Amino acid sequence: MRSLWLDLEPLLDQVQRPARYIGGEEGARPAAHGPGKVAWLLCYPDSYEVGLPNQGLQILYEILNERHDAVAERAYAPWGDLEALMRQQDLPLFSVDTHLGAGEFDILAFNLSSELVYTNVLNLIDLAGVAVRAADRTDGDLLIGAGGHCAFNPEPLADFVDFFVLGDGEEVVGEINETVADRRAAGRHGILEALARLEGVYVPAAFEVTRRGEVTPRWPGVPDTVEKRTIASLGDWPYPKRQLVPLTEVVHDRLNVEVFRGCTRGCRFCQAGMITRPVRERPADQVRTMIDEGLRRTGYDEVALTSLSTADFSGIEDLVAEVVGPADDGAGGAGCPAVTVSLPSLRVDAFTVGLAAELQRARRTGLTFAPEAGSWRLRQVINKLISTEDLEAAVEGAFSQGWRRVKLYFLVGLPTETDEDVLGIATLARRCVEVGRRHVRGASVTVSVGGFVPKPQTPFQWFGQNTTEELRRKIALLADDLRADRSVKLKWHDPEATLVEGLASRGDRRLGAVIEDVWRSGGTFQEWSEHFDYRLWLDAMERHGLSIEDYAYRHRSGTEALPWDHLSAGLHKDFLWQDWQDALAGSGLEDCRWTPCYDCGACTGYGIEHVVASALPPAGGSQGTGQNLLQPGPVPVQLRKTRPLAGVS
Repeated sequence: MRSLWLDLEPLLDQVQRPARYIGGEEGARPAAHGPGKVAWLLCYPDSYEVGLPNQGLQILYEILNERHDAVAERAYAPWGDLEALMRQQDLPLFSVDTHLGAGEFDILAFNLSSELVYTNVLNLIDLAGVAVRAADRTDGDLLIGAGGHCAFNPEPLADFVDFFVLGDGEEVVGEINETVADRRAAGRHGILEALARLEGVYVPAAFEVTRRGEVTPRWPGVPDTVEKRTIASLGDWPYPKRQLVPLTEVVHDRLNVEVFRGCTRGCRFCQAGMITRPVRERPADQVRTMIDEGLRRTGYDEVALTSLSTADFSGIEDLVAEVVGPADDGAGGAGCPAVTVSLPSLRVDAFTVGLAAELQRARRTGLTFAPEAGSWRLRQVINKLISTEDLEAAVEGAFSQGWRRVKLYFLVGLPTETDEDVLGIATLARRCVEVGRRHVRGASVTVSVGGFVPKPQTPFQWFGQNTTEELRRKIALLADDLRADRSVKLKWHDPEATLVEGLASRGDRRLGAVIEDVWRSGGTFQEWSEHFDYRLWLDAMERHGLSIEDYAYRHRSGTEALPWDHLSAGLHKDFLWQDWQDALAGSGLEDCRWTPCYDCGACTGYGIEHVVASALPPAGGSQGTGQNLLQPGPVPVQLRKTRPLAGVS
């Protein structure tokens, strides 16, 4: 094995931010390659600044390097300046740990957190020296794998990726490693045949698409439906144990500790909340240990407690109080500043004055609340059951503790949305400013608006998203209404990028040709506004005879085969359909942790019930069953569905 460092180093004084490529971060693992080990190159298909903090990649990096039969290194997408030099000098994609070329590895595995990175995935496969299309690869080529939230509809990348992992990767990554090691002599096809039989692993080559658009097995022994993987206990996987500390500026540059995984709030627009069920809280003592050891080792003075709704974590106020430490000397001892706690995902109706008081004792970070919709009617449609009073109470809690600014996040283009709902965003923002002015001078609110993209494996997967023209009209309507309000700042996401995300989100295999076309036309880093090129996507769709109306704007029927029907996130399709019908009727559902079970399938299918640290419901919540244990086998009868579920029709 030959390191490419001597070839790479002379190029680094010609590029921006060379520290992206040198490795050697605190927490990096020694790469012990050797006979009998499966070598993984874990790649985040975006720049180092975006990719390094990714917890999923760091978790797998540690787990694999703890195995005797595996070794893992990391790679990130080189920025355009270095890529041009690499292609000029015929240098392949390399690891940042030892600067080995991608060809020295057995598996190149991607984390897919956004559809707009798909062209980067193709670019990186090409940079690795591998045929872009899986059908053109031979036994000596890298295996290309991928996981992450986008893997729940991987069909747009099915022609390029050899295997996908659905769900939690902690356990299955070891099974994949063993399969590749055991089946080396069988060649590429033999390895893929064996991988296709692993629970949670989807091998596109093992399936074919029928004329009706159904995706069915073509290899014997392959299941009709690929089920996601779910780890039963987050406490069994206290990773990352050694979070990477970057040598250059990155996004979210702080200690990150995942406090729980999953969400049962039931927001119908939220793919993450649907596909990560059930809720599994990390034991509180383990959270404290990970924080204490992480802060001591990294030198950070800020910790982010991550989850889909961190304020729902049992005992969150006590935990924050312990982390921040005494007001007079800080968590680090006499004379040291207090540790700052960041809660990146704050649920409005779980944010209390007590929590605000604990957070404000250290350096204040930004507070972002996500009402999502401008009216109570529309929040019932999307099942974001936050009242105006809930929002005002949360904002008052923040301003009363000294915050001067809060950020509110909304979506436009939601099902059944009217102009009145859109203008309700402005009304809520003004009301929050009024609440703030009762406590601080110069209170202000930033309103951030994104266009709604329907996602697979959610109740809104049948909804046709708003056109770019309609989204622009709604944003203009809101901007006009807020024009005279200096205390409210409006930001919005590009409607054209929203459309492209929607195309890739619910696309089928035919969309792969469009992605390849955009990539070959120079369309990389499409998540970055300065690189996003809408015209490339429109032209590619036209060249391949595909309709934007068909892929993005039309409503799907209940009888239509969806491109991801052969993949299961653990949710019954009839549950999702009934929830879609409930949405259209404006009917909301309470959090099932504290109510009888709705039989969505997430618990019954995996024999795992919600794992929470406390048997008590949150403040203001209704008393439920108090279940807080791992359930071996089916959910008890008293937790089964309480309403009939209509079949898909």
